[in-house]
Amino acid sequence: MASAKLPTLDVFLLAGIAIAFTATILGLYAAGVSLNYFLQPVAALIVLGGTAGIMLVTTPRHSLIESFRGVMDLFSAVENDRAALIDEIVDYARRSRKTGGILALEPTIERASHPLLRHALGLAMDIPNRAELRSVFETELQMAERQGEADAKTLEVAGGFAPTLGIIGTVIGLIQVLRQFSNLPAVGYGIGTAFVSTIYGLALANLVLLPVAQRIRARVADNFETQELIMEGVLAIAEVSHPAVIRMRLISFLRNPSAEYVAPKT
Repeated sequence: MASAKLPTLDVFLLAGIAIAFTATILGLYAAGVSLNYFLQPVAALIVLGGTAGIMLVTTPRHSLIESFRGVMDLFSAVENDRAALIDEIVDYARRSRKTGGILALEPTIERASHPLLRHALGLAMDIPNRAELRSVFETELQMAERQGEADAKTLEVAGGFAPTLGIIGTVIGLIQVLRQFSNLPAVGYGIGTAFVSTIYGLALANLVLLPVAQRIRARVADNFETQELIMEGVLAIAEVSHPAVIRMRLISFLRNPSAEYVAPKT
Protein backbone atom coordinates (compact mmCIF):
# COMPACT_ATOMS: atom_id res chain seq x y z
CA MET A 1 0.00 0.00 0.00
CA ALA A 2 1.34 3.43 -0.90
CA SER A 3 2.36 5.71 1.90
CA ALA A 4 1.26 9.32 2.25
CA LYS A 5 3.54 11.88 0.63
CA LEU A 6 4.69 14.96 2.46
CA PRO A 7 3.97 18.24 0.66
CA THR A 8 6.92 19.89 -1.04
CA LEU A 9 7.53 23.48 -2.04
CA ASP A 10 5.85 24.44 -5.32
CA VAL A 11 8.90 25.62 -7.25
CA PHE A 12 6.88 26.55 -10.35
CA LEU A 13 4.71 29.00 -8.41
CA LEU A 14 7.72 30.69 -6.84
CA ALA A 15 9.55 30.74 -10.17
CA GLY A 16 6.56 32.32 -11.91
CA ILE A 17 6.32 35.12 -9.34
CA ALA A 18 10.08 35.71 -9.47
CA ILE A 19 10.15 35.81 -13.28
CA ALA A 20 7.21 38.24 -13.47
CA PHE A 21 8.76 40.71 -11.03
CA THR A 22 12.26 40.31 -12.45
CA ALA A 23 11.04 40.96 -16.00
CA THR A 24 9.23 44.10 -14.83
CA ILE A 25 12.26 45.41 -12.95
CA LEU A 26 14.60 44.68 -15.88
CA GLY A 27 12.20 46.47 -18.21
CA LEU A 28 12.30 49.57 -15.99
CA TYR A 29 16.09 49.37 -15.81
CA ALA A 30 16.35 49.06 -19.59
CA ALA A 31 14.18 52.15 -19.96
CA GLY A 32 16.71 54.06 -17.86
CA VAL A 33 14.33 54.66 -14.95
CA SER A 34 15.89 54.54 -11.51
CA LEU A 35 14.29 51.99 -9.20
CA ASN A 36 14.56 54.49 -6.35
CA TYR A 37 12.00 56.51 -8.24
CA PHE A 38 9.38 53.85 -7.43
CA LEU A 39 10.04 53.69 -3.71
CA GLN A 40 7.05 55.78 -2.69
CA PRO A 41 5.76 54.96 0.84
CA VAL A 42 2.60 57.05 0.39
CA ALA A 43 1.66 55.23 -2.81
CA ALA A 44 2.34 51.85 -1.20
CA LEU A 45 0.24 52.80 1.82
CA ILE A 46 -2.73 53.87 -0.29
CA VAL A 47 -2.68 50.83 -2.58
CA LEU A 48 -1.74 48.09 -0.10
CA GLY A 49 -3.71 49.48 2.82
CA GLY A 50 -6.73 50.26 0.66
CA THR A 51 -6.72 46.78 -0.91
CA ALA A 52 -6.48 45.14 2.53
CA GLY A 53 -9.38 47.27 3.73
CA ILE A 54 -11.50 46.36 0.71
CA MET A 55 -10.86 42.66 1.35
CA LEU A 56 -12.13 43.12 4.92
CA VAL A 57 -15.23 44.93 3.66
CA THR A 58 -16.14 42.54 0.82
CA THR A 59 -15.30 39.22 2.49
CA PRO A 60 -16.64 37.84 5.81
CA ARG A 61 -13.98 37.06 8.42
CA HIS A 62 -14.29 33.29 8.20
CA SER A 63 -14.12 33.31 4.41
CA LEU A 64 -11.14 35.65 4.48
CA ILE A 65 -9.25 33.30 6.82
CA GLU A 66 -10.06 30.33 4.59
CA SER A 67 -8.91 32.28 1.54
CA PHE A 68 -5.61 33.07 3.25
CA ARG A 69 -5.15 29.38 4.04
CA GLY A 70 -5.93 28.55 0.42
CA VAL A 71 -3.19 30.91 -0.74
CA MET A 72 -0.71 29.40 1.72
CA ASP A 73 -1.59 25.91 0.44
CA LEU A 74 -0.54 26.96 -3.05
CA PHE A 75 3.10 27.05 -1.94
CA SER A 76 2.93 23.32 -1.17
CA ALA A 77 3.09 21.13 -4.26
CA VAL A 78 1.20 17.91 -3.57
CA GLU A 79 1.55 15.58 -6.53
CA ASN A 80 -1.56 13.51 -7.19
CA ASP A 81 -0.25 10.40 -8.92
CA ARG A 82 -3.54 9.23 -10.37
CA ALA A 83 -2.06 6.11 -11.94
CA ALA A 84 -0.74 4.98 -8.55
CA LEU A 85 -4.07 5.90 -6.97
CA ILE A 86 -5.92 3.71 -9.50
CA ASP A 87 -3.66 0.78 -8.61
CA GLU A 88 -4.36 1.36 -4.94
CA ILE A 89 -8.13 1.46 -5.42
CA VAL A 90 -8.04 -1.69 -7.56
CA ASP A 91 -5.99 -3.38 -4.82
CA TYR A 92 -8.68 -2.47 -2.29
CA ALA A 93 -11.29 -3.90 -4.69
CA ARG A 94 -9.41 -7.22 -4.86
CA ARG A 95 -9.09 -7.37 -1.09
CA SER A 96 -12.79 -6.61 -0.69
CA ARG A 97 -13.84 -9.42 -3.07
CA LYS A 98 -11.49 -11.94 -1.50
CA THR A 99 -12.38 -11.19 2.12
CA GLY A 100 -16.15 -10.97 1.73
CA GLY A 101 -17.01 -7.29 1.51
CA ILE A 102 -15.92 -3.74 2.10
CA LEU A 103 -16.16 -4.06 5.90
CA ALA A 104 -13.12 -6.33 5.81
CA LEU A 105 -11.02 -3.39 4.62
CA GLU A 106 -11.39 -1.47 7.88
CA PRO A 107 -8.00 -2.51 9.37
CA THR A 108 -6.15 -1.24 6.27
CA ILE A 109 -7.98 2.05 5.67
CA GLU A 110 -5.57 4.15 7.72
CA ARG A 111 -2.73 3.15 5.41
CA ALA A 112 -4.43 4.67 2.34
CA SER A 113 -2.20 7.20 0.58
CA HIS A 114 -4.85 9.89 0.03
CA PRO A 115 -6.85 11.41 2.92
CA LEU A 116 -10.03 11.51 0.83
CA LEU A 117 -9.64 7.82 0.02
CA ARG A 118 -9.52 7.05 3.74
CA HIS A 119 -12.57 9.21 4.30
CA ALA A 120 -14.50 7.74 1.37
CA LEU A 121 -13.84 4.14 2.40
CA GLY A 122 -14.98 4.97 5.93
CA LEU A 123 -18.20 6.47 4.62
CA ALA A 124 -18.81 3.43 2.41
CA MET A 125 -18.71 1.23 5.51
CA ASP A 126 -21.09 3.48 7.45
CA ILE A 127 -23.61 4.08 4.64
CA PRO A 128 -24.86 0.82 3.10
CA ASN A 129 -27.30 2.53 0.72
CA ARG A 130 -25.37 3.28 -2.45
CA ALA A 131 -27.66 6.10 -3.60
CA GLU A 132 -27.22 7.86 -0.27
CA LEU A 133 -23.47 7.28 -0.41
CA ARG A 134 -23.23 8.85 -3.86
CA SER A 135 -25.33 11.79 -2.68
CA VAL A 136 -22.98 12.38 0.27
CA PHE A 137 -19.92 12.19 -1.98
CA GLU A 138 -21.38 14.61 -4.51
CA THR A 139 -22.37 17.09 -1.79
CA GLU A 140 -18.84 17.05 -0.35
CA LEU A 141 -17.31 17.56 -3.78
CA GLN A 142 -19.62 20.47 -4.54
CA MET A 143 -18.80 22.17 -1.23
CA ALA A 144 -15.06 21.74 -1.81
CA GLU A 145 -15.43 23.28 -5.28
CA ARG A 146 -17.47 26.19 -3.91
CA GLN A 147 -14.87 26.87 -1.23
CA GLY A 148 -12.12 26.98 -3.82
CA GLU A 149 -14.15 29.34 -5.99
CA ALA A 150 -14.80 31.58 -2.95
CA ASP A 151 -11.06 31.71 -2.21
CA ALA A 152 -10.31 32.70 -5.80
CA LYS A 153 -13.14 35.25 -5.84
CA THR A 154 -11.74 37.01 -2.77
CA LEU A 155 -8.46 37.69 -4.56
CA GLU A 156 -10.20 38.47 -7.84
CA VAL A 157 -12.35 41.17 -6.22
CA ALA A 158 -9.28 42.68 -4.54
CA GLY A 159 -7.47 42.59 -7.89
CA GLY A 160 -10.32 44.52 -9.46
CA PHE A 161 -10.11 47.32 -6.90
CA ALA A 162 -6.30 47.63 -6.67
CA PRO A 163 -5.86 49.62 -9.95
CA THR A 164 -8.65 51.98 -8.91
CA LEU A 165 -6.91 52.61 -5.60
CA GLY A 166 -3.76 53.32 -7.58
CA ILE A 167 -5.64 55.95 -9.54
CA ILE A 168 -6.89 57.49 -6.30
CA GLY A 169 -3.28 57.71 -5.12
CA THR A 170 -2.35 59.32 -8.42
CA VAL A 171 -5.11 61.92 -8.07
CA ILE A 172 -3.96 62.71 -4.54
CA GLY A 173 -0.41 63.12 -5.84
CA LEU A 174 -1.57 65.43 -8.64
CA ILE A 175 -3.46 67.60 -6.17
CA GLN A 176 -0.28 67.94 -4.16
CA VAL A 177 1.63 68.83 -7.34
CA LEU A 178 -0.87 71.53 -8.35
CA ARG A 179 -0.34 73.20 -5.00
CA GLN A 180 3.26 73.87 -6.11
CA PHE A 181 2.45 74.83 -9.68
CA SER A 182 4.74 77.88 -9.61
CA ASN A 183 7.79 75.60 -9.35
CA LEU A 184 7.86 73.99 -12.80
CA PRO A 185 10.78 71.55 -12.17
CA ALA A 186 9.02 70.29 -9.05
CA VAL A 187 5.77 69.94 -11.01
CA GLY A 188 7.40 67.71 -13.62
CA TYR A 189 8.95 65.46 -11.02
CA GLY A 190 5.79 65.44 -8.93
CA ILE A 191 3.57 64.34 -11.83
CA GLY A 192 5.85 61.39 -12.51
CA THR A 193 5.87 60.48 -8.84
CA ALA A 194 2.08 60.70 -8.64
CA PHE A 195 1.66 58.03 -11.31
CA VAL A 196 3.69 55.56 -9.24
CA SER A 197 0.48 54.81 -7.35
CA THR A 198 -1.16 53.64 -10.55
CA ILE A 199 1.80 51.39 -11.29
CA TYR A 200 1.55 49.94 -7.77
CA GLY A 201 -2.13 49.18 -8.27
CA LEU A 202 -1.65 47.60 -11.67
CA ALA A 203 1.33 45.53 -10.49
CA LEU A 204 -0.48 44.28 -7.39
CA ALA A 205 -3.51 43.26 -9.43
CA ASN A 206 -1.84 41.77 -12.50
CA LEU A 207 1.32 40.29 -11.02
CA VAL A 208 -0.07 38.97 -7.74
CA LEU A 209 -3.79 38.94 -7.01
CA LEU A 210 -5.33 37.88 -10.34
CA PRO A 211 -2.67 35.25 -11.19
CA VAL A 212 -2.94 33.71 -7.72
CA ALA A 213 -6.74 33.62 -8.03
CA GLN A 214 -6.39 31.76 -11.32
CA ARG A 215 -3.86 29.38 -9.75
CA ILE A 216 -6.36 28.57 -6.99
CA ARG A 217 -8.98 27.71 -9.60
CA ALA A 218 -6.52 25.47 -11.43
CA ARG A 219 -5.62 23.68 -8.17
CA VAL A 220 -9.31 23.22 -7.33
CA ALA A 221 -10.03 21.78 -10.80
CA ASP A 222 -7.16 19.31 -10.50
CA ASN A 223 -8.22 18.25 -6.99
CA PHE A 224 -11.82 17.92 -8.12
CA GLU A 225 -10.87 15.40 -10.82
CA THR A 226 -8.84 13.39 -8.30
CA GLN A 227 -11.74 13.45 -5.86
CA GLU A 228 -14.11 12.26 -8.57
CA LEU A 229 -11.73 9.41 -9.34
CA ILE A 230 -11.74 8.35 -5.69
CA MET A 231 -15.52 8.68 -5.42
CA GLU A 232 -16.15 6.51 -8.47
CA GLY A 233 -13.60 3.96 -7.31
CA VAL A 234 -15.04 3.61 -3.82
CA LEU A 235 -18.59 3.40 -5.18
CA ALA A 236 -17.45 0.62 -7.50
CA ILE A 237 -15.85 -1.22 -4.56
CA ALA A 238 -19.07 -0.87 -2.59
CA GLU A 239 -21.00 -2.28 -5.55
CA VAL A 240 -18.59 -5.26 -5.64
CA SER A 241 -17.58 -4.53 -9.22
CA HIS A 242 -14.84 -6.62 -10.75
CA PRO A 243 -11.36 -5.06 -10.23
CA ALA A 244 -10.68 -5.14 -13.99
CA VAL A 245 -13.90 -3.21 -14.63
CA ILE A 246 -12.98 -0.68 -11.95
CA ARG A 247 -9.58 -0.18 -13.54
CA MET A 248 -11.14 0.45 -16.96
CA ARG A 249 -13.57 2.98 -15.48
CA LEU A 250 -10.89 4.90 -13.58
CA ILE A 251 -8.31 5.07 -16.38
CA SER A 252 -10.53 7.65 -18.09
CA PHE A 253 -9.54 10.13 -15.35
CA LEU A 254 -5.97 10.19 -16.64
CA ARG A 255 -5.18 13.05 -19.00
CA ASN A 256 -3.33 10.77 -21.42
CA PRO A 257 -4.28 7.20 -20.47
CA SER A 258 -2.10 5.43 -23.04
CA ALA A 259 0.99 7.40 -22.01
CA GLU A 260 0.45 7.75 -18.27
CA TYR A 261 -0.81 4.35 -17.27
CA VAL A 262 0.85 0.98 -17.38
CA ALA A 263 -1.09 -1.84 -15.73
CA PRO A 264 0.93 -3.62 -13.05
CA LYS A 265 2.07 -7.15 -13.75
CA THR A 266 0.05 -9.82 -12.02
